[in-house]
Amino acid sequence: MPSSAILREARQLHQVSERLDSLAGQDYQFSEALITISGNIRQTAMLLEVLVVTRMGPVPGPTPADA
Repeated sequence: MPSSAILREARQLHQVSERLDSLAGQDYQFSEALITISGNIRQTAMLLEVLVVTRMGPVPGPTPADA
C-alpha cells in the first residue's frame, strides 16, 4: 500500500532528524546549521504524515511518537 511506504519514509526522516540533533550537540561549529536542517526534515516528515491522513484516513498501527 502506498500510504504505508510514505509513512515508512516519514519515520526514517524522523530518525534522520534525531541523528542530526544529536550531532548538533556534539559539534558546535555546525550546531546551528544542523539544528535548522533537522527541523526542516522533521517538518517534511510531519507533512508526509498529514498528507497520508488527509488522503487516506488514519492508518492503523503505531503512531510516529510510538515508533
